[in-house]
Amino acid sequence: MAKKPKTDPNYKVIAENRRARFDYAIEDDIECGIVLTGSEVKSLRENTANITECYAAVEDGELWLVNSYIAPYERAMFPHEERRRRKLLVSRKELSRLWNDTQRKGMTLVPLVLYFNHKGIAKMKIGIAKGKKTVDKRETEAKRDWGRQKQRLLKQGG
Repeated sequence: MAKKPKTDPNYKVIAENRRARFDYAIEDDIECGIVLTGSEVKSLRENTANITECYAAVEDGELWLVNSYIAPYERAMFPHEERRRRKLLVSRKELSRLWNDTQRKGMTLVPLVLYFNHKGIAKMKIGIAKGKKTVDKRETEAKRDWGRQKQRLLKQGG
């Protein structure tokens, strides 16, 4: 997950897919650029994006973000499509690695965080993930509950 430096005014998380870590076992993550139009950037500056229903896919030697939502910018002269396919920018080496990983059984590319980096450029962190089964989800939830209960017990005891 992207951490916020304390003194950086440009760094800003726009949208986070919290459900991804519950539904998928994330093996690795990659930071990539995203091709946007002017009105999309303006809209992102106002925190009007949603990446919970979207996914990334390697198609025809390019990496695409499919079904992501960026709200329309009211004052735009040339408005953008809200759910258009957006191209993601990675190096050729990373692209070939992503393609190889998604060809394995059960691997998928899940958007984790959309943010502006310290230079003020929109970036997206994508996780290479494997879908969890219901049993794994229950196990994760049980570990989380036990962690909370342990913290409560430590707080009461001390």
